[in-house]
Amino acid sequence: MILESMVLSRDWQEVSVLECILGSLRIGVDVESEPDKAREKLSRSKIDAIIVDCDLSGASRFLKSLPTANMAQNSVPLMVIRGGQNRQNLSQAGADFVFEKPISVEVAVRTLSAARNLILQGRLRYHRQALEVPVTLLADGKRLRAQLVNVSQGGIGVHLSHPVSLAQTVSMRFDLPKGKCSIKTQGEVVWSDKLGNAGIRFVELPGQKKQDLELWLAGQYFTD
Repeated sequence: MILESMVLSRDWQEVSVLECILGSLRIGVDVESEPDKAREKLSRSKIDAIIVDCDLSGASRFLKSLPTANMAQNSVPLMVIRGGQNRQNLSQAGADFVFEKPISVEVAVRTLSAARNLILQGRLRYHRQALEVPVTLLADGKRLRAQLVNVSQGGIGVHLSHPVSLAQTVSMRFDLPKGKCSIKTQGEVVWSDKLGNAGIRFVELPGQKKQDLELWLAGQYFTD
């Protein structure tokens, strides 16, 4: 899997270090030296991580504009590079990681690896895996046969022969393919339509089953 990053800097010595390490982590690099152009790219491109050199003219203005940019700030790690001339408090910038100049290769490898894990965790949290297997639902003492449409860490999408009412609690059971994991838990119907499609949020998922599901989803995600 190739992730994408943006590096905003004109310090080519530091950029070359980052490019080498990012490449080894299978993270693509788009180097930009103009904050305005970088802001424009962010508005129309999918970027998984942003690295900003605080010594670059216009960097502070760029950092302040990030919360209003067309990006999910919580799932895009922000890293900043600062030198001896720019050691101000960066907490307001929302930086997840900070590089000190000159960038240490050892520190950069550790930091960028942590950032990559953060990106992948964010993706997996919201990933929905398409899946077509039967699921048994129990609602108000009635057993309903349904087809599983997709599954995520937070719940499932199903299709039934008739619509179901919202906010009701259901028991569910389904088996994950290519494994011996069977999920049996409680859920709440959070949306439904007139065609019999519905979304069910997990209410109680035991720790071991939760781990089994997350591992299975990760395996499917990286395989795809």
